[in-house]
Formats: sequence, C-alpha cells, structure tokens
Amino acid sequence: MEKMDLEELRYPIGQFVVPESFDDTTIQNWISELEIFPQKFSLLVKNLNDKQLDTVYRPGGWTVRQVVHHVSDSHHNSYIRFKWTLTEDQPVIKAYDEKAWANLLDTQTGPIEMSLDHLSAIHTKLVYLLRKLAPSDLNRTFIHPESRAETSLKENIGRYVWHGNHHYAHIKNLLDKNNW
Repeated sequence: MEKMDLEELRYPIGQFVVPESFDDTTIQNWISELEIFPQKFSLLVKNLNDKQLDTVYRPGGWTVRQVVHHVSDSHHNSYIRFKWTLTEDQPVIKAYDEKAWANLLDTQTGPIEMSLDHLSAIHTKLVYLLRKLAPSDLNRTFIHPESRAETSLKENIGRYVWHGNHHYAHIKNLLDKNNW
C-alpha cells in the first residue's frame, strides 16, 4: 500500500486544524455535535458481530473494538482535562499512552457496550458542563506535558469533535469497504 493511501486511511477527515478564531456559533455547534455523537457512534457499531469488531480498520491499525474503547477512554481523559482547567490555573495535564491502553485486555476483548454506555455518560456530563460555562471560562488553558503546547478549552471542544468524527470515519470507511 502506498504511503499516501495509508495516510488517507489514518486521517480520513484530515488532521485537526485549530481555527484562527472561535465565534459563539461555532462553539455552540461543536457542543451540539458532542451531544449527539454517542448515539451516532453507537448506531454505527451496535449491530457488528465479534468477527467484524475484531477487524482492523487499516493495515497496522486497531480493531473496531479497540477504536470504540479508545474513543471512550480518550473522551474520558478529555473530560478530566476540562475539569482540571476549570479548577486549576493553567494545569499541566496528565498524558497517557494510548497504544498501551489499546493493548490492555479490556480494550482488546471487552464488550463494546460498556464503552458506548460510558461514552454516553461522559458526553452527557461534558455537554451539561460546557453549556453552563461563561465565555471567559472557554479561554482558560492547559499545558500538554509532551509538547508543552497551551490549549484553550474552546480549542479542546473542537479537537474532541474532530477526534470523534475521525474515529467514526475509520469505522464507517471499513463498513463501506466490506459492505457491512
């Protein structure tokens, strides 16, 4: 497989690009996307059998099962990052080893329903929180320990909309390719 084909499989919707500016409409649209994402994601995967769930979405990639569990784990970590940023002054967040988490037994073999339920709960809490924040709260920032990059909460909202859609596209493309 050519490098360009693999890159398109890795980033089917492109990489996240931080907008130059954030208007209220964009932020509210992102929050609405976060609100509906768990149901949309669940509808995509809920009827897959174990063989389909244990199929990799691209060469060298994770299985569909691992992707579902990863999205839940990642969005859980993001929720915690929002809480830290709202309660601490520019915290250095805790990074985690996504690949190692994806290789844990629960992620490799666990029923996806537990992560779909978890994702729904986390998004319900996150959306409730985000809708109650003042615009100034969304300007609060955290620091990533590896890149030392400063990220605002409003940027993080967009990043996690992208993240969900990114992994949704991985699975959707596999389903379409295999006529599932």
